Amino acid sequence: MSEETKNLTINNEAEMSDEEFRSLYMETLENLQEDKIVKGKILSILDNEVLIDIGYKSEGIIPLSEFRNMENLQVGDQVDVFFEATEDQDGIVVLSKQKADRILGWEKIISSCEEGKVVEGRVVRKVKGGLIVDIGMDAFLPASQVDIKPLRDVILESYIGNTYKFKVIKINPDRKNIVLSRRELLEEVRKGKRQILLGEIEVGQWRKGVVKNLTDFGAFIDLDGMDGLLHITDISWGKIGHPSEVLSLGDEIDVLILDFDTEKERVSLGLKQKTPDPWEQVVEKYPKGDVIKGRVVNIMPYGAFVELEKGIEGLIHISELSWTKRINHPSEVLSVGEIVETMVLVINKESRKLSLGLKQTGDNPWDQVVERFPEGKKAKGVIRNLTTYGAFVELDDGIDGLIHVSDISWTKKINNPSEVLTKGDEIETIILNVDKDNKKIALGLKQLQPDPWETIAEKYKSGQIMKATVNKITGFGVFMILEEGIEGLVHVSQISDKPFNKIEEIIKDGDTRNVMILKVEPESRKIALSLKDVAQDDIKEEKPKKVKKEKNPSKDTEVSESDVEKTKDKTKKEAVDKTSETKEAEETASKDKAEEIKAEEEPTEEKTELAEEKMPAEPQDEAVDEEQTQEETKTEEIKEKEEVETEDSEKK
Repeated sequence: MSEETKNLTINNEAEMSDEEFRSLYMETLENLQEDKIVKGKILSILDNEVLIDIGYKSEGIIPLSEFRNMENLQVGDQVDVFFEATEDQDGIVVLSKQKADRILGWEKIISSCEEGKVVEGRVVRKVKGGLIVDIGMDAFLPASQVDIKPLRDVILESYIGNTYKFKVIKINPDRKNIVLSRRELLEEVRKGKRQILLGEIEVGQWRKGVVKNLTDFGAFIDLDGMDGLLHITDISWGKIGHPSEVLSLGDEIDVLILDFDTEKERVSLGLKQKTPDPWEQVVEKYPKGDVIKGRVVNIMPYGAFVELEKGIEGLIHISELSWTKRINHPSEVLSVGEIVETMVLVINKESRKLSLGLKQTGDNPWDQVVERFPEGKKAKGVIRNLTTYGAFVELDDGIDGLIHVSDISWTKKINNPSEVLTKGDEIETIILNVDKDNKKIALGLKQLQPDPWETIAEKYKSGQIMKATVNKITGFGVFMILEEGIEGLVHVSQISDKPFNKIEEIIKDGDTRNVMILKVEPESRKIALSLKDVAQDDIKEEKPKKVKKEKNPSKDTEVSESDVEKTKDKTKKEAVDKTSETKEAEETASKDKAEEIKAEEEPTEEKTELAEEKMPAEPQDEAVDEEQTQEETKTEEIKEKEEVETEDSEKK
């Protein structure tokens, strides 16, 4: 309690006599009861407090904020207050105007109000989850029931102090609580307007509306009765990223009814239709081949979009940016907002697509490539890039040629160009082919030197023996170097007649051996070699006998090889015949000997007698046996000799 209030109370008590005071005090004790609504008189109105006299021994103080009509309060006014307690710690009567109003209001509401009834009230303050509305007592208005707009767009503070009509949606007598809704009233009103609107609208009709909400895909327009959707593609003839680029919340605009569904209560709207479609005259306005100016409005990895006018955009594909430069991203050449000159390449009015070219506004250097780099001409360039299949050489600014890995060396087997070439080196090449249409130039490096395989057939002949060095050992044979860049293959079957498990048991990497040339194939660039029956002493290389050269040396080579094969077959046949005869002789001798043994084993009297008769002639029998042994030895020697001759014939 303020000092001013205390002084006023003391002065009032001083003006009364003791008898009067005692009499008044006794009456107060008889009439006043706690937790009841009593009448009080305003004695004083201070800054934040109101001094009330209820006829008790002391006055009560009520905060000014508990009075609804603070501006209309006057000293001397009679008010209803709730008597809570006789006095607090300061000896002041505890009163409440708010509780009194609530009790009186509740009784009034219960007697005159029910759920579903419309009441009028003033929004007094914001609380958690909604607003408090004064309808004679405090009632709760949830935030979701404030308006028909989405909750995220509702600003509760903007409703405080305003008076509206509300619908009572719930009454809780136990808690003395009332819940209101403004949204239901608005929807009922809107439903009536919607039915009227659906009966009036027609496709092609223009109507006014207010922008109610903006989304990524369009804008919702309030047509005063229902909402219609203005899709982003129907806002402007040109491309826009978001409706907010053209519209703002609360804007009043004219929209065209494109379509509507009465059952689903949906309406599709259009705004761009207010202006003519610029694509109707695009063919006449931008003929193919014309050079025009435009503004870069968007850049994508595959190209740049250029706006020629409002609603008409064309695409410069990344491949149309430069004749010669390899561009990884359009931003290397263009930037958003830049004004550029482009050429119209293709117009598709139906699909609303326009293809533009930037490189076409300048000269095409490939038009002079055939004249500048004719086939067979030598050209210098810098190695710009190396790949597994070849090397790209820059011959001029933006003009590249490819040296394929197969055109680097005549003789060496190159798996990767980096084995021979280095990026950044300047090299001399020869032009092999120019494809102007596909913008490709084939270059050669090995063609700068004569092909050694053109003279291989003359230099190496079948049967020639020469020295070679092991270069590589594989599972199927040994590659041996005959001279710089020329290799031959010794197949595993031509390494040795002796049995072996691994090739390394016979020959090792880096060994130098005498080899025989079996076959030369210049077309396939192959030379077949042999190590069999080749003497490995320090003999000089055996040169082939000179033969008379014919116009077609390859044909002569083929004939000689054929003769060799025939000779081999003949020798083999003779050896087989001789072997057969020897076998027959052996079988006959064996048969005779078996009969003799059988005869000796038979115990007949005649043979016994004959043996007894021949006993004295023993020396003669020994001579016969000796003679037979000599004949058998001679037969074995003949057999061995024939086998050697057969093997020699096969080798030849």
